[in-house]
Amino acid sequence: MLDMFLAQAPTAPVPVPAVDYAAVLPMLIVFGVACVSVLVEAFAPKATRWGIQVGISIIAILAAGVSLITYASGSSPKAGTTTFSGAISVDRPSLFLWGTLLLLALGAVFLIADRKIVPGGAFVAQAAISPGTVQDREQAATTSQTEVFPLTLFALGGMMAFCAANDLLTMFIALEVLSLPLYLMCGLARRRRLISQEAAVKYFLLGAFSSAFFLYGLALLYGYANSVKLADIAHAAAGSDRSDTLLFAGLGLLVVGLLFKGSVGPFHTWTPDVYQGAPTPVTGFMASCTKVAAFGGILRVLSVAFSSTSWEWRGVLWAVAIISMVIGAILGLTQTDVKRMIAYSSIAHAGFLLVGAIAMTENGLSSTLFYLLAYGFTTLAAFGVISLVRDASGEATHLSAWAGLAKRSPILAGVFTFLLLALAGIPLTSGFVGKFVVFSAALSDGMAPLVVVALVFSAVAAFFYLRVIVLMYFSEPAADGPTVTVPGGFTTAAITLGVVVTLVLGLVPAFALNWAGSGGFAS
Repeated sequence: MLDMFLAQAPTAPVPVPAVDYAAVLPMLIVFGVACVSVLVEAFAPKATRWGIQVGISIIAILAAGVSLITYASGSSPKAGTTTFSGAISVDRPSLFLWGTLLLLALGAVFLIADRKIVPGGAFVAQAAISPGTVQDREQAATTSQTEVFPLTLFALGGMMAFCAANDLLTMFIALEVLSLPLYLMCGLARRRRLISQEAAVKYFLLGAFSSAFFLYGLALLYGYANSVKLADIAHAAAGSDRSDTLLFAGLGLLVVGLLFKGSVGPFHTWTPDVYQGAPTPVTGFMASCTKVAAFGGILRVLSVAFSSTSWEWRGVLWAVAIISMVIGAILGLTQTDVKRMIAYSSIAHAGFLLVGAIAMTENGLSSTLFYLLAYGFTTLAAFGVISLVRDASGEATHLSAWAGLAKRSPILAGVFTFLLLALAGIPLTSGFVGKFVVFSAALSDGMAPLVVVALVFSAVAAFFYLRVIVLMYFSEPAADGPTVTVPGGFTTAAITLGVVVTLVLGLVPAFALNWAGSGGFAS
């Protein structure tokens, strides 16, 4: 009987989705080399792993960058293209975000690869071993642990997929791919194991909580539009026959998950503890790249799926942006740890970025993309500088340890001063241009009250940057104060990259602004 039924119902061939391999090649290179990196950990001799992992990580990022430039300057359609059955959209904003992520990841790999600041590197092999145990002391005594490199590449690939995802299911999968490696990386610090593990646990628990919000919002929006594709949701939202309860409940839950990843207040509670406890190279990677990916996703979701309902959710995001600026600027004033201070700075900057994201115009999109580029490099270089100020227990991040730093190391103090001024938005830096174009786009879109609030809290935030500068130049160093470690070649390259980009974007920003404004999202 079964044979008869099988004979009567021949199986139809499963259609294979068309894939534009040239468009997604940068992402495929990163994921492919990440898999190779895992095999290196499994089979390469321990003595050779560090060199191999550093080499293939840098080669992967450079190769992905070359393929991106080749595609962007050659065969890429201006309107963008969708591939993998519409799951991935490779358009001008995607290419800009990918380029930004690759450059930032290159600097982050330089910081991670450095073995001169901490002999053997800043990482251990396993995050879950209890601090203080024999096993923990044994792994802390070993040198050149390289497990962090495949984790970095997988996180980078997830970020690239996240900001190019054209449907919510792909976006959720990419969110988990980028998040899971970061949870592990936060707990791999060689020094101060307990605070590192605490950071990893907090990030994991709150990250899982926010992912549940995102997934619940996805389910409601699927029930509303009968599709997870952003274009289909946009079509359903623009119609007159709709269920506002499903639509706005789904949108609210979805945006909460996205705002968490962007460390936007009041969904920021993980940020200070995680930034402080994670290894500083990992903190730099998270602070720069994760924010780029998160706001890339926010921009795509709001612009593609919910632009027709912007008048209904814009007021809510106004309030969220103001809350983020208030939390970042006010609580940043009270911090006594430099890494926590930069964490609250990132919360304030997330509010400024949200101002640009709310402006549903071409200028709003391009200015927010430029701000992400500028902020990422400044922050990455700042964490590179922080990793060089050390005492017997590791990094000296308490602000009192930075007193008189200019007398100990004038060059390092000068570099950090320049980066802090860029974060404050002082002219001739990328931070000034970024704030100027974002606030200009918001003004042209009728958001003058929000811009006034942003200017006020930008001035408030500048105070805690200036406090550090005054501390470095006008205070006497303690006799038993920290030392400034001579940076290795990799850390020097990462800091130099960040400083040069910050300066160039402050002096000649036109090329980056033109690239950021070269096209909109494809759906």
